Amino acid sequence: MTLTLYTYEWLPEFPRGFVRDIRVRWAAEELGLPYQIATVPVYPKTDAHRDMQPFGQVPMIVDDDLTLFESGAIVLHLAENTDLLPADQRAQIAQWLIAALNSVEPVISAWTLTRLAGRMPQIFGPPSSPEVVEHLRKNMDGRLAALERILAGRNWIAGEFSAADILLADTLRVAAAEDALTDYPALTAYVDRATARPAFQRAMADHMAHWTAADAARATPTNPKEKQDELSR
Repeated sequence: MTLTLYTYEWLPEFPRGFVRDIRVRWAAEELGLPYQIATVPVYPKTDAHRDMQPFGQVPMIVDDDLTLFESGAIVLHLAENTDLLPADQRAQIAQWLIAALNSVEPVISAWTLTRLAGRMPQIFGPPSSPEVVEHLRKNMDGRLAALERILAGRNWIAGEFSAADILLADTLRVAAAEDALTDYPALTAYVDRATARPAFQRAMADHMAHWTAADAARATPTNPKEKQDELSR
């Protein structure tokens, strides 16, 4: 298997740590899969990028002759026939992985965007009204409360640690970062368990190192004249 993971070439600081290539990195680390990184600019979107990912997002992978986008689909593909997706638990794991993406992530994302708009309206648009924020918070809390009841009695969402936990824990990390899990001790403990895993720690270290290297590359002149101009300042 020759695995290439595509992420953005560079991003500003605020989304770092949460770009969804982290999910693919995490799965690869759990499985001991080597991979290489390729990049696309966040803007402008190129035709080559849209040929791989019609919406101009990341991540994407090229795995030998297969090109795949969407983090859930990629993690399922990598997990196939491994301990992250054992055959006797495949249906239950797929159920919870899809629930993470369809039932949990949208309500967290909708509420989180109101928080980001309040801090960075120039990027995320004008702040929402208090009524809208309250409505979105209630929607999110309903899903979080349901998960709290389930995870209060288990360590992982579908038996042993699985592909579903990668997607669910990563989704819940976003809520945790906005202090939305303070009333949910089981979810807080679940995210802490997941992110304490050595594979996650390695994945996050590589993820953050990518942005550090991208910053350095942007700060380095790319041709001799630029380099001389920089030294003359």
